[in-house]
Amino acid sequence: MNTQRIVILGAGYTGMLAAVRLARRTRKLDTKITVVNPSARFTERLRMHQIAAGQELADHRIPVLLAGTGVEFVQGWATSIDTVGQRVIVDGAAALHYDTLVYALGSSTDTTIVPGAADRAWTLNDPRAAHRFSEHLAAAEADGGTVAVCGGGLTGIEAAAEIAENHRRLKVTLISSTEPGAMMGEQARAYLNKALDRLGVAREIGNAVTKVLPDAVELANGELVPADLTLWTTGVRVSPLAAQAGIETDARGLIVVDPTLRSVSHPNIRAIGDAAAVRQAWGQVHGTCQSGMPTAAYTADTIARALRGKKVEPFRFGYFHQPVSLGRKDAVIQFAKADDTAGRFYLTGRAAVIYKEAVSSSPVPTFKMSKKMTMSVQLSKGGEATRATA
Repeated sequence: MNTQRIVILGAGYTGMLAAVRLARRTRKLDTKITVVNPSARFTERLRMHQIAAGQELADHRIPVLLAGTGVEFVQGWATSIDTVGQRVIVDGAAALHYDTLVYALGSSTDTTIVPGAADRAWTLNDPRAAHRFSEHLAAAEADGGTVAVCGGGLTGIEAAAEIAENHRRLKVTLISSTEPGAMMGEQARAYLNKALDRLGVAREIGNAVTKVLPDAVELANGELVPADLTLWTTGVRVSPLAAQAGIETDARGLIVVDPTLRSVSHPNIRAIGDAAAVRQAWGQVHGTCQSGMPTAAYTADTIARALRGKKVEPFRFGYFHQPVSLGRKDAVIQFAKADDTAGRFYLTGRAAVIYKEAVSSSPVPTFKMSKKMTMSVQLSKGGEATRATA
């Protein structure tokens, strides 16, 4: 058999795990694995709110994390995919040929939804921008300024709490059209709100943002919320690269995959993490590290099995928890059913902080250990809720 060329686009949580695990799984096979990513620094997206609040994180370098695996790292932007010629164009020039393509380009916050968001709001899409935002926060605090965090999902909650804890003189307002933490159970949500009250985070709930102004956020009811700085955490968009290449995508641009996470239009392309429209018997998986890492591990194992001519089983996944940090000293963990609806149990306080930190810090050690052994990265396959998928 000729050398199997495997190209992985993206070196986030899913791309990195897929690369390291696949290298180990195929170490006795004739494969060449290449990872393409714009930055040589690994981005810990689970901790972006910490950077935004002014904290310094460890500088993990992708080539160092890949050292010893035999995986080649190419720094650059994948600008197009030629599905006929089976090649990826990097930075508009260099061509990487593939037999199997793993599409692991993650999502980013969508600032096109509301006028002014793209020009006037900050996001947590990039650690460099998050760091610049933190510098502006420090300046705003010196003047006793105001900050609006738009979006009541987990990212918005964590960012608002982190900023309020680290910048006590700032007035922080969390703006959400729905109840913050709406996916949680009543008791866990009550604890969350109590923590936000303790940190002094004001809430504007029930009105959508209609415009981001230079010094305020306009709501649907006409109210203006003062904001020297606006952080945008709501809405998701994915790279248009797949759709532009003629790969079948859904209405949101996610690659439509079969039960083994192969593209339904191009079977030699596999999509993982935020890039894939993954369906289970209970419904569609939404993009989180919790779901993304299992798709990466599964895909690495599946490619290795396919190369050996072995049978491949469908992907199965069920959610297990919703961990939320509330600053560095508090957290709440809502344990979930397979479909990510709230379960009966939840965890708070110091125990939740330790739990949350274990979750946030686990990917990098997992990459390192996956060079030497097969690591389990999935807490639940969904039980009865996903048996119909298989």
